[in-house]
Amino acid sequence: MSSYKRELTLTAAGLSLIAVSYGLARYAYGLFAPTLRTEFDLGGSALGAIAAGSYVAYCLAVAASTAITTRWGARAGALAAGTTATAGTALIAAAPNAGVLALGVVLAGASTGLASPSLADAVSRVVRATRRDRAQSVVNAGTGLGVLISGPVSLLAIGDWRLAWWAFAAASALVTLWIARVVPPVKEDRARGLPVPLFPPATGRLLPAAATLGLASAAIWTFGRDIAVSVGGLGETASTVVWIVLGAVGLAGAFTAELTSRAGLRRAWSAGMVLCAAATALFAIATRSLPALLVAAALFGAVYIGLTGVLILWGTRAYPAAPAFGVGVAFLALALGQAAGAPLIGLLGDLLGLRAGFLAAAAMAVVGVLFAPGEAITTYNFGVRSLSRVSTVPPERESRVDCA
Repeated sequence: MSSYKRELTLTAAGLSLIAVSYGLARYAYGLFAPTLRTEFDLGGSALGAIAAGSYVAYCLAVAASTAITTRWGARAGALAAGTTATAGTALIAAAPNAGVLALGVVLAGASTGLASPSLADAVSRVVRATRRDRAQSVVNAGTGLGVLISGPVSLLAIGDWRLAWWAFAAASALVTLWIARVVPPVKEDRARGLPVPLFPPATGRLLPAAATLGLASAAIWTFGRDIAVSVGGLGETASTVVWIVLGAVGLAGAFTAELTSRAGLRRAWSAGMVLCAAATALFAIATRSLPALLVAAALFGAVYIGLTGVLILWGTRAYPAAPAFGVGVAFLALALGQAAGAPLIGLLGDLLGLRAGFLAAAAMAVVGVLFAPGEAITTYNFGVRSLSRVSTVPPERESRVDCA
């Protein structure tokens, strides 16, 4: 197999794993929130608490994925992600009560924490430097693909939401088999006599930036469809179309690398957080307008996937000798923000209405602009270099790693 075809296959498989873990196993919970609220008699606080459990599991899984990738290689971490996504979605489909539902949501959420670091490491080790950022962005855009797929599946399964989750489980199982064939068992190589600092200078802004994105995005990911139904009065089909648009436009996140190379990380992050705030606020103030919600969903889908793509590029540059660790640290902070944001927004929804929760989330997105990367960020890469020039792997590892 040619090197280019090998890289393309890895990118496609990685995109698919992100699609089933993030788009189906994790974020489809928000799509089905109105149905689950009725099925299991859950209030806003309970819905938010279950979502928070998913994010906490994600945090733990990020740490596990970093350790697995370091010890056994990227393939092991990716396989763990696919297996967990399959188990979590199947458990949700079979849930007889809210307790089992919560356990399934937690397992499904853990799959995402296992996926991102291992795939970031595999791409950094296999894909040539000139194509690496683009490949990372394309893989990350799998979230949009998964969200896009979940909408039509939910419409086809109207009246039997469990059937949709069984379909998600089947898709996750198939992707896991593909991952086993194409992701190489490359390992992180930290043992070359060069220590990796726990918190290099770039993390001073990276970690709070990721956390604020998590806090802000928890509103739409957890309660986006719920507010459209319970406050906006949209029907099942119309509110699902809003979700489909969110995922479809989220695929634009595949162009994050190109946009960031032109605008720079600082401008890309700042503009993205302002647009994230605008989309979240629009959900709150124009809830009864389907056209406005479609615009808000499209804006949020593109911006959120783009911002997480920026975090991946930022994280791999902050830890050039350990890209899985860099992505893991960034996404750990992101998940901690979401874990805190989901129950807080749910509580605000119970006390003051979901609109208040969404406006608070929009304000948090504006605060996130303050943590944009500086113009002259330095990172540890065998000396101090500009962030925009740092390679994601040590010079001696620039050669391509063949798949096993």
